[in-house]
Amino acid sequence: MPYDYYRNLTPKQRKSYRESDRIAHVELGDPMQLQGAVTALRDALSAGDRRRVQRACVAVARGVCDDLGISRVRVQVGGRRPTDADGGELFGQCSWDEEETKGALVEVWMRTAKRGQVVAFKTLLRTLIHELCHHLDYELHGLDNTFHTEGFFRRESSIMRQLVDLAAAPEPEPEPEPDPEPESKSQLGFDF
Repeated sequence: MPYDYYRNLTPKQRKSYRESDRIAHVELGDPMQLQGAVTALRDALSAGDRRRVQRACVAVARGVCDDLGISRVRVQVGGRRPTDADGGELFGQCSWDEEETKGALVEVWMRTAKRGQVVAFKTLLRTLIHELCHHLDYELHGLDNTFHTEGFFRRESSIMRQLVDLAAAPEPEPEPEPDPEPESKSQLGFDF
């Protein structure tokens, strides 16, 4: 069922809306490749370190884009969320420059507007993925517009499910190096 604003769309926009609504899932090829970036984001937020959060968000966004074989986005992490006249907080946004020479810019904010508290890990990760999904609508799905449809939110959730548990899972152990062959019997700890 379309959202209320659907009736205000042009016929071309309605077509794009319906196309968006039909796409329910985005399957990452190898989400485990993003485990380090996702864990780094969780740890950077815990430390409240904006520079580390910035680096981790860039790594997550690049990892998703590279995994899907699409152009990368620029990512900017701000401090306190901006507010509108009614006091509503802006969690994130995705925008494109007028000349389309720099590609998409994803902006997210890591602190609440009123108290300046660091936002929860899953909240920031979901915001980053949400804004990235707008980029995916154009680059991956070839849509003419990017709308908040039920399909859009299902795609966002499908990526979140693939990433959120990575921060809780132990990182894979590297394969152990084989023990080198002893050069002589005395290196075995035996006296013959």
